[in-house]
Amino acid sequence: MVRCAFPRGRVVRVQPLAGGLRNGNFKLTLDSTTEPIVLRVYEHDASLCRKEADLIRLVGGSVPVPDVILAEPAGEDHRPFMLQRYVEGPTFRALAGNAKSEEVAEAARSVGETLAAIGAVTFANPGWLAPGPTVTDPLLPGSDPMPRFVDQCLASPKVRRRVPAELRDKTQVAMWSHASALHRAAGETSLVHGDFSRRNLILRQLAGRWVVAAVLDWEFAVSSSPLADVGHFLRYERSDRPAAEPHFRAGYLEGGGRLPPAWRRLARLVDLVALCEALTHDGLPHAATAEVVELIRATVDDELPAPPRT
Repeated sequence: MVRCAFPRGRVVRVQPLAGGLRNGNFKLTLDSTTEPIVLRVYEHDASLCRKEADLIRLVGGSVPVPDVILAEPAGEDHRPFMLQRYVEGPTFRALAGNAKSEEVAEAARSVGETLAAIGAVTFANPGWLAPGPTVTDPLLPGSDPMPRFVDQCLASPKVRRRVPAELRDKTQVAMWSHASALHRAAGETSLVHGDFSRRNLILRQLAGRWVVAAVLDWEFAVSSSPLADVGHFLRYERSDRPAAEPHFRAGYLEGGGRLPPAWRRLARLVDLVALCEALTHDGLPHAATAEVVELIRATVDDELPAPPRT
């Protein structure tokens, strides 16, 4: 794979990178280059390689992303893969756990500005993104896609085993009682990263301030409401001891992002779609299952989230 881009290169060190759940990510050191590179191997859907490469090319002028050296969607002797420049720096999650509050505030403001730049990219319709990038099918055909999708998740055998009946009922009530606002959100056509977690945000210091150096992992990107990314980033944020807020919000608004009335509550409900979907997956560890169920309960009851455990 490496020799497709570096014919004379020899790999002298391989370091698996943590965080990828669906694909393999490796930091490589070559004898022919001075800077490390990242090898990303696609284990599931070959089209995701081209989709990510096309999205990185689309947003590269306004959003910090790793440079793509080579993207190979298909090959006779290997899985689809991408080679990228390695971006050095801590994740937002790592910084928030160890840095001073003013440093976290700087980084959060930059994250808000970055998310506004992502959401400024728009498409003709909401829906799934394919290589191009182009919008293909709606996320869920028909009216009220978000409440109906949550209903489908809650009806699945896995979710019925993992979520108590009372909480499933309360989740449905919470989604349908906000159906009008969720319907408007579902009709938006902004680029949504789809996995805007603190682990996918690499930071660096620039002129003495912490800023976003790279947004990683674009395979889940869709055309929808930026509130999905807002809700994901603020998933564990507590109003009684805020770390990212209000700095994230200030950066987001100054960067051109828009927030509707009661945006925080609505963002949590939009994020509830992703939480319910996560519980439909096979092989979810018990600790992760318990954490997601607790997040759903806190969202439904509009209470403070518990700190992350996984």
